[in-house]
Amino acid sequence: MAQITAALVKELREKTGAGMMDCKKALSENDGNIEAAGDWLRTKGLAAAAKKASRTASEGLVGVAVEGNRGAVVEVNSETDFVARNEMFQDFVATVSKIALETGDDIEALKDAAYPGTERNVSEQLTHLISTIGENMSIRRIQTLNADNGFLAPYIHNAIAPNLGKIAVLVAFETGGKNDALATIGKQVAMHVAAAKPLAVNRDQLDQDVIEKERNILSDQARESGRPEEIIAKMVDGRMRKFFEESCLVDQTFVIDGESKVGEAVDKAAKDAGTTASVTAFQMYVLGEGIEKKVEDFAAEVAAVSSS
Repeated sequence: MAQITAALVKELREKTGAGMMDCKKALSENDGNIEAAGDWLRTKGLAAAAKKASRTASEGLVGVAVEGNRGAVVEVNSETDFVARNEMFQDFVATVSKIALETGDDIEALKDAAYPGTERNVSEQLTHLISTIGENMSIRRIQTLNADNGFLAPYIHNAIAPNLGKIAVLVAFETGGKNDALATIGKQVAMHVAAAKPLAVNRDQLDQDVIEKERNILSDQARESGRPEEIIAKMVDGRMRKFFEESCLVDQTFVIDGESKVGEAVDKAAKDAGTTASVTAFQMYVLGEGIEKKVEDFAAEVAAVSSS
């Protein structure tokens, strides 16, 4: 068997754009023959996928899956919105959402999981999809929620397909029973989360660093009034109450009726159903949130080509 040198791996990597370990494996599988190794990489879809890996993927879909008292939200990105309408891509996101119910929040465990109906794992299936569709794609994030003593309410805003869209919400409720009777309020609260984008369920769940930062900002603003410290303290307390009302789900004004607090609306719905209920957690994914999107300046590009 031919010796697989670092120089040989480097040469194949530069030729195909594939990863170092993939190149080493390709050479090992083909007795050091660089042309055959290149063909092997292309057959596996690794060369084509690697060449696309540096391209920004900020479009795609978010998906949600619920099975019993367990749910998952996932985000899978692509380069263009056009791919989000591709049935192969939609099927992949929907399948990954269901697999996440079993693998949990560990994205590497998800990637290593077997992909149904194939001999590939999820990561290999994604590589195959990249090669087939012709765009860079990535599984960006996953989050699971449990509602052992209640139920989960999913919601997709502007769904492009069942359980797939641009905004995905999953809300966990704890109840005293009769979950079916609370399905309506569950969906309404999930819709509210998509619209109001709370930071936490309640004040206890708010990040203490966020609270401290807000209090410091409000204190600095209040001191500019030149009033005594005891007055400033009361001013800050009042403004913090408003901050909590705007940031905490149960304290927000319910978008469905525009009057009740979300917590009050849930209490009333539960009472009408002859039980008790409370929101314990939620998760919301907004597609592409936090990804720096590349802005193409086509005029500048044309000008540069014309002057060269």
